[in-house]
Amino acid sequence: MKRIMIIALMAITVFCLLASIILGQVYEHGYLVKVGDHAPDFLIEEVNGKEYMLSDLRGQVVMMQFTASWCSVCREEMPYIEKEIWQLKRDEGLKVIGIDKDEPPETVKRFINDMNISYPLALDPGAGIFSLYAQKDAGVTRNVIIDRDGKIIFLTRLFKMDEFNKMKQVIFSELEKR
Repeated sequence: MKRIMIIALMAITVFCLLASIILGQVYEHGYLVKVGDHAPDFLIEEVNGKEYMLSDLRGQVVMMQFTASWCSVCREEMPYIEKEIWQLKRDEGLKVIGIDKDEPPETVKRFINDMNISYPLALDPGAGIFSLYAQKDAGVTRNVIIDRDGKIIFLTRLFKMDEFNKMKQVIFSELEKR
């Protein structure tokens, strides 16, 4: 009986290991990336029609805010991003981009007006961009901070003031490195 239990545990362990290799690693809060990884590249299509690759922003510090108009936590966080990060550092090598998860352009334009933000929002039809960074069904309120070389240096989930302040410190410190 003991031998059968050991064999069963070994089989389960091997199965879990193979599943994580095949399916990819899932990290805390449903992230598919972690600090230290290079940010997956993708085409950014701002709601105003401007298009560029994330990799085109190398040389700048990038804050990607995954968001959606229906997300109350996102709506709570956005004024802080606008006032305490974007307005203060936009001329110092920082690019803030909101990635709106799976909503049509008209909704995203209304969202920008409702929130009175000046940083750009990009479209993410089908949540393809989101799915490069987190499990597709994971919650949207999250930020990915990327250094000038394209490496992820900070990740957040939800909006907690202590984490937000730590994120600001990471961004501001990275901007000072020039």
